[in-house]
Amino acid sequence: MSRRSGILEFAVLGLLRESPMHGYELRKRLNTSLGVFRAFSYGTLYPCLKTLVANGWLIEEPGSTPEEALAAPLTGRRAKIVYRLTAEGKEHFEQLLSQTGPDAYEDETFAARFAFFGQTSRDVRMRVLEGRRSRLEERLEKMSASLARTRERLDDYTLELQRHGMESVEREVRWLNELIESERAGRDLKGPASGEPASRDTTSGASGVLPRPGDDLRPDTPDDTAT
Repeated sequence: MSRRSGILEFAVLGLLRESPMHGYELRKRLNTSLGVFRAFSYGTLYPCLKTLVANGWLIEEPGSTPEEALAAPLTGRRAKIVYRLTAEGKEHFEQLLSQTGPDAYEDETFAARFAFFGQTSRDVRMRVLEGRRSRLEERLEKMSASLARTRERLDDYTLELQRHGMESVEREVRWLNELIESERAGRDLKGPASGEPASRDTTSGASGVLPRPGDDLRPDTPDDTAT
């Protein structure tokens, strides 16, 4: 399994841990609530769902209301399929959620892990945040050394681009420092909807994570198929 496929499976399991959804709802949540997934093509979601079903982590259920079920034969449209997390799927997701190795704080995976901090225990959150900070501090050190070596050979625009990159990393380190300080002090971030503190057993999950500037918030065109 590729890293990107693993991230998508992780996110799908996490969203379905909150509540069952059909394919369109999942697409919308991945693309808006979790802006990090805007780069995934929609064609990757259906094979992912099929894989999770085959692994026994999801089950497919008819998701139409009785009225929709009666109307389906008349309109020629298939009833939407709802995907529900199984007990095995919940256990598998919680195993993934507890992992704190390097994969948890790499560039491609950290945003997805952070999006589900509302379902993550405090000690795991701390290890992931500290790992991410350590990785970025190493990157800053390398960037600074590289800039010092090549400064005389770079034009002003290239230098400005290098400085911009360093400033972006420095801002994230400061943000991580604030988060780590809050975790150590026993303060939880609160979601904008419920206001309830995050914990391992909450269902706020990714719904409390706002899209970042630049995320694609354009609504999808609903479809009436299973996915």
